[in-house]
Amino acid sequence: MPGPDGLVVFSDDWGRHPSSCQYLIRELLPRYRVTWFNTIGTRPPRLDLLTLRRGTEKLLGWSRRKPEPADESDANPRVVDPVMWPSFGSVLGRQLNRRLLSRAIADAVPDPAAAAGVTTLPIVADLVGKTPLRRWIYYCVDDLAAWPGLDRATLLAMERRLVERVDAIVAVSDRLVERMAEMGREATLLTHGVHARVWSRPEGEVPAALEELEPPWIVFWGVVDRRLATGWIESLASSLGSGTIVLVGPANNPDPALAGIERVALTGPLPITALPALAARSAALIMPYADSEATRSIQPLKLKEYLATGRPVVVSDLPACREWQDACDVVGAAEVFAWTVLRRLERGLPSAQAEARRRLADEDWKSKARRFERALRNGGG
Repeated sequence: MPGPDGLVVFSDDWGRHPSSCQYLIRELLPRYRVTWFNTIGTRPPRLDLLTLRRGTEKLLGWSRRKPEPADESDANPRVVDPVMWPSFGSVLGRQLNRRLLSRAIADAVPDPAAAAGVTTLPIVADLVGKTPLRRWIYYCVDDLAAWPGLDRATLLAMERRLVERVDAIVAVSDRLVERMAEMGREATLLTHGVHARVWSRPEGEVPAALEELEPPWIVFWGVVDRRLATGWIESLASSLGSGTIVLVGPANNPDPALAGIERVALTGPLPITALPALAARSAALIMPYADSEATRSIQPLKLKEYLATGRPVVVSDLPACREWQDACDVVGAAEVFAWTVLRRLERGLPSAQAEARRRLADEDWKSKARRFERALRNGGG
């Protein structure tokens, strides 16, 4: 059974998409009573299909809420869908959300004074110091203010406020550690882990709808958005005599040109349980991110998953990838990307890269969770 200490986590919806925060918290469930708050997104509401879809999901989540005294819930984690105002761009909106979330904590957490708060999002900055939680940890997983389509000014302001107030900061990349230093705070570096066995010994089958795609399959999974380098994908597609570039994941305002490229298939999201089997059927895995302010800070969760599959991996030259450049192909131009993928389709995974991947054994989520727990308790890594 979990111990008496509690964790109150503010992050993306539990179970909706895989995330490093969810992987870490799953490892801590045997020792902590966890209350997980599904927050609203950081994208300003617009009159578009994406906003309508997410708004509908949130409204359905709120309508299914069953009030239950905090001390009568045996679920771990206990997942809460708090009612929130869908904007932080005004003082009134922030004040309203602070009151709504404070009330939700009081209703859902049996002993807030014994719990630590963990957030991956700056939007809870106004809660720090205003709730009885005993300490706060900022788990910095992205430079959200640099993401396309987000409210940059509001996110920057709230992140600076959060960084000033939290007790400790854990960041997933060297660039994010540097960003925290620029704001005057030291952060512990904790790169992502991987469940290597899950990816190296896949179970299950590829969804039937994908069987119609022409092999060989060259696969990307993740959010399909403006961070992808359309030119790189076009260059690769035009070089293929056969096969399909398979882009798996939710579409978040991607470049419209992607849908018109021959030999490119956008499948939408697939269950995380289907991805290992998909990888096993793939001829190569790719990560063609453009070089931008947003991508230079990311620590892609998928990178170590890719490497654990045993498949050839070709990625763009981003800071997070360079540590593993002996285990995959790290390239810096569209023509080199296309040429390298074709070479891997022909020759497979080099033995030197396969050998370099052995160090994935030291990157498991259990060891990452132990380091995260030290930050939870005393701020150290």
